[in-house]
Amino acid sequence: MTDQSIPQARPRAADAADAAAPAASGADSAGGPVAGGISRRRLLGTAGATGLVLGAAGGAAGYAARPAEATPLSSLGAGEVMFHGKHQPGIVQRLQARGHLVAFDLAAGAGRKEAAAALLRRWSETARRLMAGEAAQQEDTGVALDAGPSSLTITFGFGHSFFARTGLEKQRPVALDPLPEFSSDRLDKARSNGDLWVQIGADDALVAFHALRAIQKDAGRAAKVRWQMNGFNRSPGATAHPMTARNLMGQVDGTRNPKPTDADFDRRIFVPESGAQDPAWMANGSYAVVRRIRMLLDDWEQLSVTAQEQVIGRRKADGAPLTGGTETTEMDLEKTDRAGNLVVPLDAHARITRPDQNGGAAILRRPFSYHDGIGPDGVPDAGLLFICWQADPLRGFVPLQRKLDRGDALSRYIRHEASGLFAVPGGAAEGEYVGQRLLEG
Repeated sequence: MTDQSIPQARPRAADAADAAAPAASGADSAGGPVAGGISRRRLLGTAGATGLVLGAAGGAAGYAARPAEATPLSSLGAGEVMFHGKHQPGIVQRLQARGHLVAFDLAAGAGRKEAAAALLRRWSETARRLMAGEAAQQEDTGVALDAGPSSLTITFGFGHSFFARTGLEKQRPVALDPLPEFSSDRLDKARSNGDLWVQIGADDALVAFHALRAIQKDAGRAAKVRWQMNGFNRSPGATAHPMTARNLMGQVDGTRNPKPTDADFDRRIFVPESGAQDPAWMANGSYAVVRRIRMLLDDWEQLSVTAQEQVIGRRKADGAPLTGGTETTEMDLEKTDRAGNLVVPLDAHARITRPDQNGGAAILRRPFSYHDGIGPDGVPDAGLLFICWQADPLRGFVPLQRKLDRGDALSRYIRHEASGLFAVPGGAAEGEYVGQRLLEG
């Protein structure tokens, strides 16, 4: 975890359910047919006006509807992110309420490059359709029939092993070399890395699950699931005003995230189109570091609030630095108390992760929290699905984690249990699929 915040980029609101107006993605504004010519988006618009009523006996009577004019989707369901673009979706958008991370390994056998190309083509078309509020092209499950796009994003990446399996070793980026070992790592290899990685996020849990099932079904015999992780964040609108998210420790988590409005944002987060050490197919792409970080919540919650604040270096109530001000106030690293002690301890997490304390190293954090139940020892298996983005992990995540590894006070209360590094190419242009320049270049 680092002391950096998530950009609050607002998703594009879908048009009202107007069947005559074309959507920005080129699809019918109703979102495409799902059953009997009715789209997911149009179905929800109609439902909003008819007042669908469940039977009083727990819904056993089914749905009863009366004809009425269609009304627009709710603001939550109407949020739409475009699939096609310079960068893949799911990187700069604000945090979503529900997420799934899943890694695949390609099936053994000849022709894996061709199989991978066909798979990425299927996945890209599925992602485009679902993100536009349409049904999946093949055997849609109907899980999200009555929902809008709900800010769905689907993001694809390649792991280190993908290139050897497809005979594309010469196209493997140097930046994709395996991450170094860290002393705090307790990694489960079965839940780490993978040939292919998919990130799914949405503001509705059923929409996210629907996308997960579609992606898994599209894999067919070409690839099998290596691991899957499920996460969540606070739902949009749950707070009186937009604010930095809190993690399961109750801390405001991510205050110093770089913002798309920063002059050097693209340089830090995205691979440039030219003059980079990366191969040409990575232009406008980024590198995702994925870590499953378990929080030792029972130990953490035994600390007083004051002790927790000393570990982090910020006030728990509002995320402001211990040296005073508001959440965005610059931390005074030299300030001392009456006894001459530093107000922000030397091993405080917020001090160690500051870019100006790490040669300018910066990452864009976009995590999900997770809770996988209670273990046999009665301890919650919960924490953070840490995802960070950068143009070069050797200049972003690695130096930050090395410094944290040497003396972060928070390290006593967390455990890194899984890890992965993935090359995420730039976005697909109209008529292209993600990774096409790698697989057909």
